[in-house]
Amino acid sequence: MHAVVMAGGKGTRLRPYTTCVPKPLVPIGDRYSILEVVFHQLAHCGFTHVTLAIGHMGHLIRSFVGDGSRWGIQVDYLDEVTPLGTIGPMLGALDRLPEHFLVMNGDVLTDLDYGTLLRDHVASGAPVTVATYPREVRSEFGVLDIQGGNIVQFREKPVFDFMVSMGIYGFTRSTLARYPAGQPFGFDQLILDLLSRGERPASYAFRGYWLDIGRPDDYDRANEEFAKYIDLLMPGLHDQTPEQPTIPLETFGAQAVQ
Repeated sequence: MHAVVMAGGKGTRLRPYTTCVPKPLVPIGDRYSILEVVFHQLAHCGFTHVTLAIGHMGHLIRSFVGDGSRWGIQVDYLDEVTPLGTIGPMLGALDRLPEHFLVMNGDVLTDLDYGTLLRDHVASGAPVTVATYPREVRSEFGVLDIQGGNIVQFREKPVFDFMVSMGIYGFTRSTLARYPAGQPFGFDQLILDLLSRGERPASYAFRGYWLDIGRPDDYDRANEEFAKYIDLLMPGLHDQTPEQPTIPLETFGAQAVQ
């Protein structure tokens, strides 16, 4: 049970929260960082090994996570010197990964069972399995359908429903082996290439709790709701020995403490 957690982004959408703190370490509910919630969940779902891809302010993440022993997880690191996209960082380290593994963004807050997703991916035989979630967008305007210069249909402030990627995937190593390492390569490029080859990714539809913490609105909502959903998001937490606040001040250096 191996997971790759992508934690190298700059978190530009979440500024000013991420001016001095990398996005995976921003606090949720005044006590836990989002990355700590993720590690707690992975351990609870049976994962024993995590490869953590770091870049921007990676030294802070490395200082905070360490070897992962506090969660009972073995952690190793991928250092991203230049931005390589969502998939790129893994391509140079495939020999360190098992044939099937989980990949997820380090800024996802959800109660999805990561273990079940990975097992379903293995059983499906798909090149990649994408956790998907329903979203809706409400138009602020009346929408016109126009043909040949004439209005043929009018919809007053319609609602558009669609499925989005949750930023959590089941991967098969052989799927990635054909792509060259050391070059930027994103999830969008991978999916388009697989479709062009006739290799269809699988969808793992989810209807539970999910927020993309990289969005300011969702981050604010997560802080508002965390106390209410903590037992759902961090199962078994109250069975553990109470700990001190989990982001020590020394993580951020003497200047930040002052």
